[in-house]
Amino acid sequence: MCRFAALPCEVQSPIVVNYKQKVIIPASLAHVIADGVVWAGLACGVIVAVAEPPTIALLRRLTVLDVPGERSSHSVPTPRGGGAPIAAGLLVAASLAPGAGDAGLAFAVAVGFFGLLGLVDDLRGLSALSRLALSAAGAAGVATLLVLRLPLPPLALAAAAAVAAVWLVGFVNAFNFMDGVNGISGAHALIGGVAYACLAAWRQDEFGVAAGVALAAGACAFLPWNAGRARVFLGDVGSYSIGAALAVLAVRLIADGVPAEAVAGPVALYLVDVAWTLQRRITRGERWLEPHRTHVYQRWCDAGWTHQEVTLLTSALTVLLCLLGVAGLLGGTAVRVSADMAGLWVLTVYLGSPGLFARAGLRGVEGVAGRVGRAEGIPEMEEA
Repeated sequence: MCRFAALPCEVQSPIVVNYKQKVIIPASLAHVIADGVVWAGLACGVIVAVAEPPTIALLRRLTVLDVPGERSSHSVPTPRGGGAPIAAGLLVAASLAPGAGDAGLAFAVAVGFFGLLGLVDDLRGLSALSRLALSAAGAAGVATLLVLRLPLPPLALAAAAAVAAVWLVGFVNAFNFMDGVNGISGAHALIGGVAYACLAAWRQDEFGVAAGVALAAGACAFLPWNAGRARVFLGDVGSYSIGAALAVLAVRLIADGVPAEAVAGPVALYLVDVAWTLQRRITRGERWLEPHRTHVYQRWCDAGWTHQEVTLLTSALTVLLCLLGVAGLLGGTAVRVSADMAGLWVLTVYLGSPGLFARAGLRGVEGVAGRVGRAEGIPEMEEA
């Protein structure tokens, strides 16, 4: 993993934490502001901004559309696959980012493989079991690249690779499941990119900074096409590639010694919603592979919240979880425990929020009329 050497004349700022010794280590701002980082972010943002309009036109011409169904949150046929430029932008950014090494290769392979898998599903359709099998095979290869050079004995390396592969498959699918209202996944890609870029900067990981900045830039360029009146959906190509990018960056940060709760901040809300909904459907004997509308955020929509309100509230909660993770890693033991408990409380309240909102009579700003705002939404995703 690439490290930076501070120039003697540079002003030092205490932003890097040595977690084992619990002391602050000075690090120059020049450690994380480099040409490769800037070019990677610009490349991804420009590619998405320039490629999105012709991509939408092509998807319409090919009739790659999400047609509304009885379980859908939208009422207008809308092109899907608008995340393809994000996948392409991330691949270009990975080629421009400095300090890549094996983890950088793993990032590119993950984005490329899962993006291609999602694109095939968008264009031709794949069965749930086929997607799961292909995802597992691709995740195994990516996980091997991620752990290849870790200083561990063979059995430990095999275990680490297995855990990383399960994590990749699980989070890629979780990100896909949660892509169900306008702007929600674009906003979380933006938050996750910024958060992971900051954490990578603290660990002096230039590639991690570049990848996070590129992801945030790509999300920013995509959101105008999706956050308000959705003119295109991410599609599986977008949700798979973004999910893979975040999953790889998370593994990279954990391997570099960043505490788990700080890494969990950008992804925790998605994970707990999917896990809670899945276990509830299984215990009720429901067909959990079939499409549904029982995620927490979907129940907010059914209670009258617009897509924009749902996206803003879930994004605010995720930002709060990120801040709590940072507070925990910068403070002492008492601060860290308090921040962890506060984060668990936030997630618990989120899971129980549909019932709390109903008892309190809370609805979106537009109340029942807010249902009109869901007309341009994204269909719930088929869980695989």
